[in-house]
Amino acid sequence: MRVVVIGGGTMGVGIAHRVAASGGHVEVVDVDEDAAARSVRRIGESLDTAQVRGKLDDAVEAKSRLKPVGSIAEATTAPDFIVEAVVEVVDLKRSILGEAETLEPSVLGSNTSSISIDELAAGLSHPERFVGLHFFNPVWAIPLIEVIKGTSTNSKTLASVSALVEFLGMEQAVINDAPGFATTRLGVVAGLEAVRMVEQGVAHPVDIDRAMSLGYRHPMGPLMLGDLVGHDVRLGIATHLASVYGDRFEPPELLKQMVRDGRLGKKSGIGFYDWSSGSPVPIDPAVSEPDEVV
Repeated sequence: MRVVVIGGGTMGVGIAHRVAASGGHVEVVDVDEDAAARSVRRIGESLDTAQVRGKLDDAVEAKSRLKPVGSIAEATTAPDFIVEAVVEVVDLKRSILGEAETLEPSVLGSNTSSISIDELAAGLSHPERFVGLHFFNPVWAIPLIEVIKGTSTNSKTLASVSALVEFLGMEQAVINDAPGFATTRLGVVAGLEAVRMVEQGVAHPVDIDRAMSLGYRHPMGPLMLGDLVGHDVRLGIATHLASVYGDRFEPPELLKQMVRDGRLGKKSGIGFYDWSSGSPVPIDPAVSEPDEVV
């Protein structure tokens, strides 16, 4: 299995880790060779950690299947899969996908959590080979790929994706193209309502999260999940979905204020929890209250 991953951020690193750990050869493309090399080092560190934890037999062997690449043009032609994993910006993704298609992959995929696959496919020469491949963070721990079928995606492409899913030891949920797909629409609704509950003083974030994790057996509550995803990311997705589906996705003022204040969650050190020590510590929700709206 030969895979090219475009984008060396959190999701690109996770996808490349999963491919290499499963026995595949993976090239990681980033903005230049130095950035790609840094991403490959991060993947190597995560593979070493997986071996220490007993999740991987041979990290050295897995790392030997990684290759940093400084541009799309330098990547291997005709790979089995190309997975684009850059930020959720339509024009950027479309530009990258158009260039990636010149490598003639058997399947071209986009790791998007909310953008229409048909919208991204516009301008591609072979939209029948294009599909949404929505992985979840951390990719090495969450065994799901949400497979988004565009209007033009053909059965051969879906069969190839099924083979990839099996190769990676994962499961798939096949969803027809619609903004937000299934998991993002459901997850964002719960997350926004949880933020509104904090905003309205219904309960402390810890108690809201505890209610969902224990009462509904979610692995974590919606507010802690927002801290991990990044509240700026969640705000962007909610704003996009509100433009499509209306007021039920309108982001609450508290979420907007947290993003303005740089309280983005784990990546900024603080959100609904204090992450400065590396682990979530409950904080007084009062510090997250928005300015008075006039």
